[in-house]
Amino acid sequence: MDLWAVVPVKERISAKERLAPILLPETRQALALAMLEDVLAALTATPCIAGLAVVTIDAEATRLAASYGGRVIEAGARDGHTGAVTAAARLLAAEGHKGILTLPGDIPLVTSLEIASLLAAHPPAPSFTIVPSHDERGSNAIACSPPDAVPLRFGEDSFYPHLRSAEACGIRPIVRHLPGIALDIDNPEDVVSFMRTQSPTRTWALLSEESMPLVGGFRR
Repeated sequence: MDLWAVVPVKERISAKERLAPILLPETRQALALAMLEDVLAALTATPCIAGLAVVTIDAEATRLAASYGGRVIEAGARDGHTGAVTAAARLLAAEGHKGILTLPGDIPLVTSLEIASLLAAHPPAPSFTIVPSHDERGSNAIACSPPDAVPLRFGEDSFYPHLRSAEACGIRPIVRHLPGIALDIDNPEDVVSFMRTQSPTRTWALLSEESMPLVGGFRR
């Protein structure tokens, strides 16, 4: 399966601004990197991934991507989540790759087993497989073959529009519910939910540090 993983990463200075009520800026930046590394580790541990591309212009994200053998794509990196993934999909399609799997960099509970399960459910091209966020509003993982087979538009209410978009392209979408992929950390409630259960992630270790500067208390 010639399927590339695509992870869009914004600049850390503007990372996770909705967590400002509970996390200081330096904590939010460290959190963004910890979550990204959890995602990259899961992807590189999945044997059926053909390649890894991180769409970013952030220096630390670039360094981290390189440490995991990832390819850094700068095209579209300043154009938001949708623009970044779309640019990568077009590039990979132009290079002749058969499909993409795009994940955000803020789902630290994702595992290689979940990714493998998603890909096992992904049919031959043309095909579209999606994992919704825990509230079934967002789109937390999409496998698409060919890479540009379906127009993508991410946001808080993108899940059902993505289903309709696939159907409009003549593709029956496959929906998978995977709890690790489903929990993206966007707001204080997500942090509280994440911290309720200890996990072997860099993210949990970071947020559990007693010395970690916080604005509001949410420790377990």
